[in-house]
Amino acid sequence: MARAGLGEDWNCLFANDFCEKKASAYRNNWGADHLFVADVNTIGVNDLPAKADLAWASFPCQDLSLAGNKAGLVGRRSGSFWAFWRLIVDLAANGRRPPLVALENVFGTLTSHGGKDFDAIVKALAAQDYQIGAMVVDAARFVPQSRPRLFIIAADASAALPIGTTRETPNVEWHPEAIVRAYRKLPGALQRQWKWWDMPTPGPRQSSLEDIVEENPAGVEWNTPQRTNELLEMMAPIHRRKVLAAQADKRQRVGAVYRRTRNGVQRAEVRFDGLAGCLRTPGGGSSRQTILVVNPSSIRSRLLSPREAARLMGLPESYLLPERYNDAYMLVGDGLAVPVVAHISQHLLVPILNHGGQQNRRTRQSLQRHRRAG
Repeated sequence: MARAGLGEDWNCLFANDFCEKKASAYRNNWGADHLFVADVNTIGVNDLPAKADLAWASFPCQDLSLAGNKAGLVGRRSGSFWAFWRLIVDLAANGRRPPLVALENVFGTLTSHGGKDFDAIVKALAAQDYQIGAMVVDAARFVPQSRPRLFIIAADASAALPIGTTRETPNVEWHPEAIVRAYRKLPGALQRQWKWWDMPTPGPRQSSLEDIVEENPAGVEWNTPQRTNELLEMMAPIHRRKVLAAQADKRQRVGAVYRRTRNGVQRAEVRFDGLAGCLRTPGGGSSRQTILVVNPSSIRSRLLSPREAARLMGLPESYLLPERYNDAYMLVGDGLAVPVVAHISQHLLVPILNHGGQQNRRTRQSLQRHRRAG
C-alpha cells in the first residue's frame, strides 16, 4: 500500500516482506520483478540494487502497540527496525545512502518504553547525518476510518528544504502534544537536527462509512437475527442508547462495532460518527470489525467485507485481494492508508527531492519523470 500511495511518479527498485501471503498479493498487483521475500535480517547490502532516492519502512508494530506486549524495539517483531537500519548504514558505507527515509508505525511508538524507543530511532537517523521530524496523520482526514499513524521523515542534512515543507513551531494538525513532549525529551544536539515538517491541511473528507457499505457484499454474510440480538445484548447501556437514537433517526444509519473486554466482561461498543474503527489484523474474533445497519424497523449486523475494508484504506476497486477472508483482512488491516502516503509524497517527499541537491533543470526534469524508491 506504500507503493500504491507513492504512485506512478516513483519507480520501485526493491520491495521486501517475509510473509508469503502478503508477497502473493504484491505479485498479483505489482508483479515480482523487484520483490524479495525474506526476513529483513537475512538481507545484505549486495541484495539492494542501484541507489534509491527513498527508503520506506513500515516495520512491525506488535511490540510498540498499546495492544501488544510492549517489548519495544528489543522485541522480536518491532526490533526488525534495526535490521532495516543496518542496511541503510551499509548503503552509506557504499556511497549509496538514500537522501530520504520514511518510517511508519503506530502512535504508541512515541511513548514506548517511556519514549526511549522513539529516542533511539531519532539518534540512529541523526548519526547518519539526517535532519529528522515526525508527524501523526490520521487516515480519517481522507477515508472513513480512524487510523492515526506516526510518520518519521528524514532528509539528508545537506538538503535545502523548499518553502512550505517546514515551520518554526509545531502545527497542531500534524504535531499532537505527544510529539511535542517527545521532542522536548531529546538532547539538544538532536533537537538541532529536528524539523517541524509541514503539509497543507486536506479538504473535508468526501466519504463516510455509509458510502462504502454494500447490500450484497462478497466474502461475508449477514448475521441471523438471533446473532444480531446477542451482539446488542453485549452492549453496555450507553451503547444501547446509541443504537436506539440511530433507529429513531428515520433513515438508515451504519455503525461500526468492536468487541472488547471491559473489567473481565466482553462488551460490544458501537460508533455512528461515519467512521470505522482502526482496522487490525484478524488475530481473534474481537479484532474483526462488525457493522451494524440500523433502520427504523430493523437492525442487521455482519462482518466488514474484504472489499469494504480495502475501501477504508483508500485502495482502488481494481486492487486484487486474497480470496480467503482472513488473508484479505490481514493484508488490509496491517497496511497503510493509501491517500495518507500520497499526501506525504506530494507535499513533502517529492518537493524535498526536487528542491534539494539538484544541480540543474535537466536533472530536475529527469527526476520528475523517474523517481526511485527502495
